Amino acid sequence: MKLAEAFERRPLLIAYISAGDPSPESVPEIAELLARAGADVVELGLPHSDPIADGPVIQAAAMRAIEAGMNTDVYFEMASRIRADVPLVFMGYYNMIFRRGLEKFAGDCADSGIAGLIVPDLPPEEAGPLRAACRKAGVDLISLIAPNTPAERIPLIAESSSGFLYLVARSGVTGARAEVQDSTKALIERVKTPLPKAVGFGISTPEQAAEVIRAGADGAIVGSACVDLISRGDLAGLEDLIRRMKAAIREARPIEAVGRV
Repeated sequence: MKLAEAFERRPLLIAYISAGDPSPESVPEIAELLARAGADVVELGLPHSDPIADGPVIQAAAMRAIEAGMNTDVYFEMASRIRADVPLVFMGYYNMIFRRGLEKFAGDCADSGIAGLIVPDLPPEEAGPLRAACRKAGVDLISLIAPNTPAERIPLIAESSSGFLYLVARSGVTGARAEVQDSTKALIERVKTPLPKAVGFGISTPEQAAEVIRAGADGAIVGSACVDLISRGDLAGLEDLIRRMKAAIREARPIEAVGRV
């Protein structure tokens, strides 16, 4: 499924997991559990030894996944085994893409059922070659905007994105936080784009997910909370969290059909 199709009915819940934690073999089952529980998109993080945008929870998961044998080849084989009727999205760092080759990486994404890429360390000014490779393969390249992004750069970043825009809830790395900051709500308001806007980094509770939806976001992204539950082997707790978050965003804004006749 393409991201545009998923966002035809919004708001969406997007769930992140670290691919390969606790093992590469376990990931398809976990991704399918997320989809059954209500996740509309599943982000599969490709573990990296130097994860500059990730907080301690996801860093630890990445190390466990690497020790369990996760690498780029295993990642694509694992993704191809996921049987969930929701889009899958790659999240990882540019050097892993560059090393494999841009066209090969984008093509491997398409062949394994991955609908889009999030590359936190790739600025839009340098994204042209990867964007062209993604366009050729029919996958989206999703851009990020943070609270400290200068106003004059926002149109450039928005125009370079496809699928949706990833709004970073706060400056810094990933990780659960106690509350949604006012700067996050201001960011949702000031980013003007026809693309759907999804908010991540620090969203860990149903209440926080509902708050960003009420503020005007089209999607809420939960990551560290999912990874933490997986690290403790609490898949029942993971399923319960996703169900409660999906219910909360539906209550915050009833699902609306977009672009349908």
